[in-house]
Amino acid sequence: MSKTKEITVKAEVPVIDKLKSLYHLQKIDSKIDEIKILKGELPMEVKDLEDEVAGLKTRVEKFEDEIKEIETTISDKKNAIKECEASVKKYQKQQSNVKNNREYDALSKEIELQKLEVQLNEKKIKDAQELIKQKTEVFEQSEKLINLKEKELKAKKSDLEKIIEETDAEEKALQKKANDAQSKIEERLVTAYHRIRKNYKNGLAVVSVSRNSCGGCYHAFPPQLILEIRQHKKIVLCEHCGRILVGENIES
Repeated sequence: MSKTKEITVKAEVPVIDKLKSLYHLQKIDSKIDEIKILKGELPMEVKDLEDEVAGLKTRVEKFEDEIKEIETTISDKKNAIKECEASVKKYQKQQSNVKNNREYDALSKEIELQKLEVQLNEKKIKDAQELIKQKTEVFEQSEKLINLKEKELKAKKSDLEKIIEETDAEEKALQKKANDAQSKIEERLVTAYHRIRKNYKNGLAVVSVSRNSCGGCYHAFPPQLILEIRQHKKIVLCEHCGRILVGENIES
């Protein structure tokens, strides 16, 4: 006994149903866009402030390390001065016991060299101390700026958290509706819809015709085209802005 193979043919979705689904998806996405507008630039501002504070803290840490290095250099120069001064005293003491002018002159030359070394180290210490002063001023300014930026960051985070708390549940519910609506539309139309949305700041990809004009760019249409759009028998794009057009009667 032979078995009859059953073949299920998926019925073609009427164009009007496709347009209704796209229009419904647009309404949901527009509500999600409104929530994002409510958040405004806050997420980006918070991220920028976090990066700025992190950069300032890195800068402050670098200044701290540089100041410590300079302080170490100053300490080394001070020790060098002590050694030079000790050498001067040693050579001066030796001068008291020399037997001839040649030895005395040689010691005098060493004493002069050690005194010059002292002067050189003193100058380097003075320059280093001035550099510490300059870096300390910038360090203190940076710390003050960090405090200001952290206060600003805290305030903006608080505002953002408040908005998220107020809108998070609604946004998640809308996103679920958008995903559900999207799943009922064929992939090529969804792709085209999102491509058009990306082209416009207001995110409008599907617009109704109002007063014989495109609801997106307000380009006027001839009566025959208006009739075709209202009949919803085919997908019509605005020849001026490329948006998907539906009649104002789409929800009736």
